[in-house]
Amino acid sequence: HSEIATWVFNTIKMSSIRKHSEGIKEPSLEGEALVREGFEHYNNMCVGCHGAPGTDPAKEFNPAPPDLADVVRELRPAELFWIIKNGIKMTGMPESGSTHSDDEIWGMVAFAMRLPEISPEQYKLMKSEAEKNPGRHHHDD
Repeated sequence: HSEIATWVFNTIKMSSIRKHSEGIKEPSLEGEALVREGFEHYNNMCVGCHGAPGTDPAKEFNPAPPDLADVVRELRPAELFWIIKNGIKMTGMPESGSTHSDDEIWGMVAFAMRLPEISPEQYKLMKSEAEKNPGRHHHDD
């Protein structure tokens, strides 16, 4: 796509996300248990496309999935919640609302909002800790 077409698509996409997420009430995202659960979902479902600290996002898709550590700086938690729950048509971003509860999605939001602060070493440690306690993530999709 041309730069103009990309700009138009992104502008319309963000306008739609903002409008659809307006009425969403944001819970507290501070709890470590919520972040830990969100990490487990992210590590099982999202890292393959969006990458993780120390791992680049997938490059073989068009449009390429964004690096969430950059994107979350520009999104409100309610906007990210809406994106995860509903997906974004024509981007490859699937919806998770049919397979995950709102609480689980808020966990993914809580984790994703912390991505800019997480080092590759911290991510590896979180992954190692999650592997010591397997079986908590119960979705195979």
